[in-house]
Order: sequence, then C-alpha cells, then structure tokens
Amino acid sequence: MDDKITPGWVGRGKTIKQLIVELQSFENQNLLVEISTDDGMTKRPISLVVKSGDTCVLVHCEQ
Repeated sequence: MDDKITPGWVGRGKTIKQLIVELQSFENQNLLVEISTDDGMTKRPISLVVKSGDTCVLVHCEQ
C-alpha cells in the first residue's frame, strides 16, 4: 500500500504573476521554455500562450 500523500502544491497551479517571479529567478533568461505532463519524461516547446476563459493556457502546436 502506498501511504504517500501528494503535496498541495502539485495540483494547485500558479498564477501568471507567480510564474513570472519564478522564471525571473533563472540566471540565464535565454533558456527555452518547455512543458511536460509526465514528470519530464516527454517535453515539448511552448508554441503559444492563450487566454481561455479565466485561464492562461500554454500550448504546444506540433503533432
């Protein structure tokens, strides 16, 4: 049995402001930004940033 509890920050998400602050902490501001939904096993570049209702969505367009 797995008794591990997922920390709250895993599913809580970030606001645009929180993301900007975190990205500004990187010394090299010229790094490519990618997105992964499987703990980094698969990474894809972010093609677009769009507003969808009350949410900012990072989109990868390549198939």
